[in-house]
Amino acid sequence: MKNEPLVSIIMPSFNSSQFIDQAIQSIQKQTYDNWELLIVDDCSKDQTVPIVKKISVNDSRISLIVLEKNQGAAVARNTGLKNASGKYIAFLDSDDRWLPEKLQKQIDFMEKKNIAFSFTSYEFIRENADDPKKIVHVKDKMTYKDVLKDTRIGTLTVMVNRELTGEFSMPLVRRGQDLLTWITILKRGFIAYGIDEPLSEYRVVYGSLSNDKLTAMKRTWNNYRKHLDLNLFQASYYFTFYAFNALKKHYFEKEN
Repeated sequence: MKNEPLVSIIMPSFNSSQFIDQAIQSIQKQTYDNWELLIVDDCSKDQTVPIVKKISVNDSRISLIVLEKNQGAAVARNTGLKNASGKYIAFLDSDDRWLPEKLQKQIDFMEKKNIAFSFTSYEFIRENADDPKKIVHVKDKMTYKDVLKDTRIGTLTVMVNRELTGEFSMPLVRRGQDLLTWITILKRGFIAYGIDEPLSEYRVVYGSLSNDKLTAMKRTWNNYRKHLDLNLFQASYYFTFYAFNALKKHYFEKEN
């Protein structure tokens, strides 16, 4: 329908040939079809680019941007943002997937309530198919201070109404730029509204940077102190809650 708002989906890629076709297919299977997919490749050395080119030949909604040199996920995402045309911005990494009704349910939710920022629950994709399923459930809403205490917002679930928030970009840090972006948006007074339904699938790759919990904690502390300019007392206060909630989310919440 002509009055359906356009969703710009940002997907950074780097040596993603093993899973990127699944990620793209999960977008193509969406019940909501007014979207554009901007894949920004960060100088892959494998077959990622040929795979994307082959798929995009038959789908004009998919655009490929190849960076001239490897610069990291933040630059890739910002490049996608600069080239995005949609009212709504969504993010999907090249090894994750969406369930078919993800976009439709989130758009309906945001349009009905004129929401600037939303996120949803998500499920882990395990390397071992016999592992029990695990869902990260979300709260109805989160403020700036809530997110400092609990980093439960999954990037693959986020949708931002850019007409309400204005233009935004991600800070140029190696890891954690997504969380810093959400915190920066919410610090301006916006509220993140949650849909407690798993509409995305996050792939757990053991041994990856994102799966290193100690590294994640060190990075979060550094972000609180250096990038958010929290003083020692503020950083310690919020980090205590963050550490507790991170451990709870990964190790103590009930498997499904």
